[in-house]
Amino acid sequence: MAKQKKQPRPKAAAPKGFQDYFGAEVTQRTEMLSKIAAVYHRYGFDALETSAVETVEALGKFLPDVDRPNEGVFAWEEDADWLALRYDLTAPLARVAAQYRNDLPSPYRRYAMGPVWRNEKPGPGRFRQFYQCDADTVGASSVAADAEICAMLADTLEAVGIDRGDYVVRVNNRKVLNGVMEVAGLAGDDREAERGIVLRAIDKLDRLGPDGVRALLGEGRKDASGDFTKGAGLAAEQAEIVMGFMQAKREAGAATVAVLRDLVKGSSVGVDGVAELETIAELLDAQSYGADRIDIDPSVVRGLGYYTGPVYEAELTFEVLDEKGRPRNFGSVSGGGRYDDLVKRFTGQEVPATGVSIGVDRLLAALRAKGRIDASLVGPVVVTVMDRARMADYQTMVAELRNAGIRAEVYLGNPKNFGNQLKYADKRNSPVAIIAGGDEFDAGVVQIKDLVLGAEIAKSATLEEWKDRPSQYEVPRDQMVAKVREILDGQG
Repeated sequence: MAKQKKQPRPKAAAPKGFQDYFGAEVTQRTEMLSKIAAVYHRYGFDALETSAVETVEALGKFLPDVDRPNEGVFAWEEDADWLALRYDLTAPLARVAAQYRNDLPSPYRRYAMGPVWRNEKPGPGRFRQFYQCDADTVGASSVAADAEICAMLADTLEAVGIDRGDYVVRVNNRKVLNGVMEVAGLAGDDREAERGIVLRAIDKLDRLGPDGVRALLGEGRKDASGDFTKGAGLAAEQAEIVMGFMQAKREAGAATVAVLRDLVKGSSVGVDGVAELETIAELLDAQSYGADRIDIDPSVVRGLGYYTGPVYEAELTFEVLDEKGRPRNFGSVSGGGRYDDLVKRFTGQEVPATGVSIGVDRLLAALRAKGRIDASLVGPVVVTVMDRARMADYQTMVAELRNAGIRAEVYLGNPKNFGNQLKYADKRNSPVAIIAGGDEFDAGVVQIKDLVLGAEIAKSATLEEWKDRPSQYEVPRDQMVAKVREILDGQG
């Protein structure tokens, strides 16, 4: 009889493009999302939690900012229907707004937080599962809704710990861009390919600079490696109109709007877009949101096949070092805009909508870069075990600590080696260890070890300094909780 082949062990590794999140990361994210939710709630938005799975039909035929239609989702067939993991939190909102349109208030204001999945090629900092945090208003055609989203985004950044001056919410309008294309002679279905090249060139302004973009608007551009990128082939006067749009930014929002108004003369859609930007600026100014916080900026180009009106992006302006040690601005952590066509897919009627999405992982990284979040998380007080027969007494101790609001646990490993218990406490980043053996129980006392102070002393203290700064205290058993509280308060 042939010997059965041994089944290989499964590989202990997360799938490519996915990652695991441990204690500190999960806690920090939860705390940050709680602060964001508090701002959204204050603005009158209600929480919504939708299923992680939608029908492919409901998700639609394209993803925002993705060039591979219908290929960016994790999908499977079930009972003749195709289902998929949601790729964002907006498509499920559009389905909800249509499905419950007779029950929901109009406008409907909701916020949502949770993981989304995209079947894309992973890369550095780019994962297939990540968290989003959205807020949207469905059913309001007034750009007052867009202005409100921008104000709320500014307040949110400050609430989580981004100082004023370290961010700016930049606002543009897709209609203005359409107007510029019309004035430049690029309107119509027959010019779609050229428009695509132009829009991609505009999006590269920060990286290539004006000269590089100008080359892409013309015949094309050769990069440092010698690779040639074909340009849009615009005539010089057409290219100047586009460049004028990209360089329309002025110190004051009103001055920027005036330049844009001149650029789109003769285009009704462009004029409408400029008027909307002007209204947004007036509404924000009335609430004391100056250009240092929210600014009109024509360089914002995002979701070109998705957004239909105002678009906005929150950029963090402080410097960090890149992987090569070079200083650079942190960059965008949030974006959104008006998408009046999404709900229409379900209802056949235009339903205005606008909203914003925060990249949760990027915002957390920004807070760590600013030192607003400690990379480590304080662990629980550890009650060590010196005598297995006294486990009920140790459990009584930990219950007293927990009832006093102190995070605590009893060591549940093998108690034979006491040194291993203290190593465990170090690995848990515990601030305090409780020690009690037979002698302590007989005397009615406990030993309380300040692990933070002990670690500090161990770094540099001499023997005399060690004696002068004890990090372990013997206290009566009934004073255990009070002494632990005192030590924790001293640690800050």
